[in-house]
Amino acid sequence: MIESPAIPIYLLAFMLVLGPLVFLHELGHYFAGRWFGVKAEEFSIGFGREIAGITDKRGTRWKFGWLPLGGYVRFAGDMNPASQPSQEWLALPAHERARTFQAKPLWQRAIIVAAGPIANFIVAIVILAGFAVLLGQPSTPPVLATVVAGSPAAAAGLQPGDRITALDGRAIDTFSDAQDYLILRPNEAIKVDLVRSGRPLRLDATIGVREMKDRFGNVARIGMLGISSGEPELRRVGLLEAPIVGVTETWRAVQTTIDGLGQIITGRRSVKDMGGPLKIAQVSGQSLTMGPYAFVFLIALISINLGFINLLPVPVLDGGHLLFYAVEAVRRRPVEPQVMEWAFRGGLIAILALMLLVTFNDLGAFGVWRNLAGLIG
Repeated sequence: MIESPAIPIYLLAFMLVLGPLVFLHELGHYFAGRWFGVKAEEFSIGFGREIAGITDKRGTRWKFGWLPLGGYVRFAGDMNPASQPSQEWLALPAHERARTFQAKPLWQRAIIVAAGPIANFIVAIVILAGFAVLLGQPSTPPVLATVVAGSPAAAAGLQPGDRITALDGRAIDTFSDAQDYLILRPNEAIKVDLVRSGRPLRLDATIGVREMKDRFGNVARIGMLGISSGEPELRRVGLLEAPIVGVTETWRAVQTTIDGLGQIITGRRSVKDMGGPLKIAQVSGQSLTMGPYAFVFLIALISINLGFINLLPVPVLDGGHLLFYAVEAVRRRPVEPQVMEWAFRGGLIAILALMLLVTFNDLGAFGVWRNLAGLIG
């Protein structure tokens, strides 16, 4: 087991991961707004009191806040959390009002809001496409070379030479697809579709559980069947195909995120598995010590999750704004300001509660509660 990095490494890695990703997310909003002629009044990395900043010739204040857990772009006319026009906006001269966020058509406002998460997905696509060109694409066929005696696979009746085609209806193209699906589902009963000697079969299987400890001592419970493939195969990827591979791998990561969220909602996975900023800092620091490939790959994964989370239809998040825009498009008039105000208050409370929960989980993972119990006892 390797000793975990020191706290300064955690902090450095956290800032190297989250800082650029938040900046690029907000830059997506900024450039989309600029494309449609909206004036950006503030561009902030971090929240709270300004530490340092500069105002450009367009009148945008670029600044750093003292709490580096996010960021924002404030457009002219976007004067409250629900993006509702205020009396100040109504009092603006016509030429200034035309450069505000609220003066733009609904479709332009929707693009400006969606541009942040889209920027995060683009970052991930570029990184994963680059990895495909440099390292190749895993393409080991989902054909079983061995089935461990006494394993869940053996109990289900799987045999060497079987080619897995689907797991619970999800198509399996490579052995990596099967591994990714199984790892997230310990103790779950599934249907295994396969081809044996040219004949299609469907078998019932219950995924087993294995506790894995990584080089830093972190323990995780993962699903396993007790199967292995032949020699790993990597397929060379050209520059023209790389963007397609990047999109495909990004979508696979989104599916994994959706699967994990669904398991937590349905109670198949504990909420204790959810991590927050402290967990991100820990994983970032550990990935940084493992080398540039591991660290950049983590940046891609966090960028995907940042984009996905921001698209959730929760007021305060980008997805909440898009939800209200969709309602506005159907109703052909905006949602009433008081309804939006209460919705955004509720969304803010939900986000704060989630932050408290994941921080509580993070502190537990670091052993804080166990140590406190020992001191009190």
